[in-house]
Amino acid sequence: MDEILRKLPEDLAEEIRKAAEGVTACSGTAGPEEIHLTAGRPVRLKQAGRSLELPYTMTQSRLERIFAGLLDHSVYARQEELQKGFLTVKGGSRVGVCGRTVVENGKVVTIREISSLNIRRAREFPGMGKEAAAAISEPGGRPYNTLILSPPGCGKTSLLRDLIRIFSCQGFRVGLCDERSEVAGTWRGIPSFDLGPCTDVLDGCPKAVGMVMLLRSMAPDVIAADEIGREEDREAAETILCAGSRLLVTLHGRTYEDALRSRIGPLVKNGAFHRLVFLSAEPKIGTVAAVTDGEGRSCVTAREQEGERC
Repeated sequence: MDEILRKLPEDLAEEIRKAAEGVTACSGTAGPEEIHLTAGRPVRLKQAGRSLELPYTMTQSRLERIFAGLLDHSVYARQEELQKGFLTVKGGSRVGVCGRTVVENGKVVTIREISSLNIRRAREFPGMGKEAAAAISEPGGRPYNTLILSPPGCGKTSLLRDLIRIFSCQGFRVGLCDERSEVAGTWRGIPSFDLGPCTDVLDGCPKAVGMVMLLRSMAPDVIAADEIGREEDREAAETILCAGSRLLVTLHGRTYEDALRSRIGPLVKNGAFHRLVFLSAEPKIGTVAAVTDGEGRSCVTAREQEGERC
């Protein structure tokens, strides 16, 4: 968070620190998850499930200066990211951008006249995937083809990141297709997060293309991606499964039925995923609510009942 605060006006950074410290004292959470800046409106923070309004109204001129600072005063160098509506800053945090889009030939070229910035703080939680890793591993340690499901904000990206680290540290070669730069938080070619010694990252590439590229170029044991769900993602997944690499991917959803209704539903129905992990935000973000086999039947992990597996 300090990396972000250094990019903000000093008086705003101080207001954020004071508000965040108050919430931290009550909840034990370490700093805000999001900082929302909108021209003409009070700055808002999201922390510990609460939305806080600061006594600080953002002006258009200040918003433009903050935006320029986040870009290191080089819009041209970050044009490709802006076309997607967000950019990744040093430390792995992601900044969503709203304003007036410039469109050419039906495609967004850039964003000008910035009206809102949403800064999502990048966080990693080493060890949060320990329980899930045990539940999705074969006896030899290799991961099963695994689908992680959760509603937004329940920690599926953080869990995916830690599972990648765990399996990479066990010596499995992991290829990560990080389309939105959220998992690795790559900054100038170097991941901001610890993904283990055996992980290769393809940053900013569409998943359907990138997963197959990794398969053909890096010979991975495991291919990982966040938030699959398009028809072309399903086709890429089929290619990977036929080649023998394992899949470790996430999907928005709450239930096994949600997985069946998604674009990758045919893969779920056919048993392509041997493990499904369901997350909850209760009692805390990243809680593993359930682990099932490919048919939605509950798995009993070693932690729950020693010696039994599904």
